[in-house]
Amino acid sequence: MTRLANLPADIKQYLIVTGNYWAFTLTDGALRMLVVLHFHALGYSPLSIAMLFLFYEIFGVVTNLVGGYLGARLGLNKTMNIGLAIQVAALFMLAVPPEWLSVAYVMMAQALSGIAKDLNKMSAKSSIKMLVASGQEGTLFKWVAILTGSKNALKGVGFFLGGLLLTLMSFKGAMLTMAATLLVVWCFSIYALKNDLGKAKNKPKFNEIFSKSSSINILSAARLFLFGARDVWFVVALPVFLSQAFDWDHWTVGAFLASWVIGYGAVQSFAPKIIKLNKQTSPSAETVKWASLLALVTLAITLAIGFEWAVKPMLIGGLMLFGVLFAINSSLHSYLIVSMADADGVSLDVGFYYMANAMGRLIGTVLSGLVFQLYGLAACLAISLLFIIITAFISTKLPKQI
Repeated sequence: MTRLANLPADIKQYLIVTGNYWAFTLTDGALRMLVVLHFHALGYSPLSIAMLFLFYEIFGVVTNLVGGYLGARLGLNKTMNIGLAIQVAALFMLAVPPEWLSVAYVMMAQALSGIAKDLNKMSAKSSIKMLVASGQEGTLFKWVAILTGSKNALKGVGFFLGGLLLTLMSFKGAMLTMAATLLVVWCFSIYALKNDLGKAKNKPKFNEIFSKSSSINILSAARLFLFGARDVWFVVALPVFLSQAFDWDHWTVGAFLASWVIGYGAVQSFAPKIIKLNKQTSPSAETVKWASLLALVTLAITLAIGFEWAVKPMLIGGLMLFGVLFAINSSLHSYLIVSMADADGVSLDVGFYYMANAMGRLIGTVLSGLVFQLYGLAACLAISLLFIIITAFISTKLPKQI
């Protein structure tokens, strides 16, 4: 404890931000798995389950735009704490008698959770820009990779936690447990997080929420299609397919997807050791290279599922490779947005970028339920492949140097 107390102030703030992000992410991952598995067990169709997440993603789009503006004006500590408080409210909202859990009611609760998630993420990612000295690109990439990778690993733990909680207790009991835990984290954050973190010196106007940087606009467009490519088959289609085609129970589906996301997060954390960035590195060349490799793996999985070639080993093995390559792509993007963002009012640029991220998730989520219900998993994968090819093409327009 003495060593912790003697750490530099910026490291302490980084640890608090990261701790908040970790705690939030556990509840976010668990909530997603709980909703998918609980409502699938109740007999909801894949499209109906996807609709439960519709407001979650729509409000994420809006929140990233408005949240970046609020972060620049109020400070990132306030937007992070607001996000934690809203997630606590959303969890308590779902801790009601089962007969209250209509589609409309769950969509409203998920809307609050979507607002909370993107306020929290925007605040955490933007904070790092303020805590790393200018010009320290290697350190910046490392810190962003650790935050992003650990978050996704814990989201995987959250998937596992969601499946476990649904096995051990009721849906309501799971919500109450998570809400009470996050409430404690929120109280500590209010006490410990620095008041003026990320507040812009020049107060931005509301019409400045849209990025004026062509590089950030290009990167945001690439991010939209990249995350649409993941969620079009991962959000609804994959867990339902595993349950139906392989006859896996809730525990097995949750544990498998948790393992995948944990591994994905671990790869993100090690991305700086895989991609050596410096002033001569070309963001365009790096992003195109890694997107192209991801496209090849997705093509192989699509063909295996479509032509029924060793479906189980090809899907599971292909998913592992997809996770590794997607993690590297995502970590590279996450570093680039923080590096390219304007230091004064960083949350504006980061918020706009994650607005595109949320839009990609929204498109992917809706298509995941709709396309899977109508045409199956192979069609979802074909759309994923198309989105990755578009990502690679857009990435050719990125700057040649950082």
